[in-house]
Amino acid sequence: MSKPRILTPAGASFTTHGGGYALEMEALERLGAEIVECPATEEGFIAAAPEADAVYAKGMRFSAPMIQALTKAKVITCATVGVDYVDVVAATAQGIAVTNCPDTFIEEVADHAMMLLLATHRRCIEQDRMVREGRWAEGRPQLSTVPRLMGQTLGFVAFGRVARLVALRAKAFGLRMMAYDPFVDELTMSALGVVPASLDEVLTQSDFISMHAPATPDTGHMLTTRHFAKMKSNAIFINTGRGPTVDEAALIAALQSKRIAGAGLDVFEVEPVKPDNPLLKMPHVILSPHNASASARFDEARKRRAGQELALVLSGRWPMSCVNPTVLPGSGLRRWQPYAMERGPNS
Repeated sequence: MSKPRILTPAGASFTTHGGGYALEMEALERLGAEIVECPATEEGFIAAAPEADAVYAKGMRFSAPMIQALTKAKVITCATVGVDYVDVVAATAQGIAVTNCPDTFIEEVADHAMMLLLATHRRCIEQDRMVREGRWAEGRPQLSTVPRLMGQTLGFVAFGRVARLVALRAKAFGLRMMAYDPFVDELTMSALGVVPASLDEVLTQSDFISMHAPATPDTGHMLTTRHFAKMKSNAIFINTGRGPTVDEAALIAALQSKRIAGAGLDVFEVEPVKPDNPLLKMPHVILSPHNASASARFDEARKRRAGQELALVLSGRWPMSCVNPTVLPGSGLRRWQPYAMERGPNS
């Protein structure tokens, strides 16, 4: 019997270059599986695709033609929360499961979102510059115009895993919280002290708006000019989700016109940010380079999780976290955990 063959583009994603696949192989070694690299190009992948039993997706976009070239693969595994670099629609049409890591480094993202909220509220970067530039006397007058944090309203747009962890953190600061998410039941929100609300209610009532929607075909430019026009003039917009969910030109216009007061952004519509992006020169905007999930455990944890998902499928079982679970019943894989468990498909 031939070894299970896992196809992956050469090189590594994120900040780790090379380093091999020892962490992924911890779960795969007992199966005799091998991870085989192909050129990180569409043509190179397509040429190698027919021999692949599985795909380890990293380092590039996986287009419909690439996925259609997979004639026997049962899974495309992503070592990330987001799967927007994989054409999930094409994978679903092909009957291929797409997996992600929905819970591996969400604590870090929640910490980052809370950091951006606090830093923008207390004008952290601006205050730092005042000290460095000898403008000591300007610090207190600026903060004297800022209301205290306790009692203000934090609104969530989408209330998935990260947003729920932000809510736990925000509760300690005395924030009133509300959330819009038509795919999350109200009891999940109320159990965390969060008031279920419509999108309009979140936009019009919140002092802080934290965006957590994933990038899908349905969420592109989910927030546009008309949405920013509904926000309070003192509102601060936080985004640690995905850049394309927001019309960035509309956000920039809202900031420039002082329609809203500020922003804390870890994600952008175009990444890396171009040097002429107006956000770079705005004083009351705090930016980070899409690194909210980063910590010392990030790379090891995601690689091990990817290996575990690949091993499950290659041993004939359903994966733990499938973003297109409708393919599973007809996949020939064995269901081994109930839907109701947190670690079930589409979790």
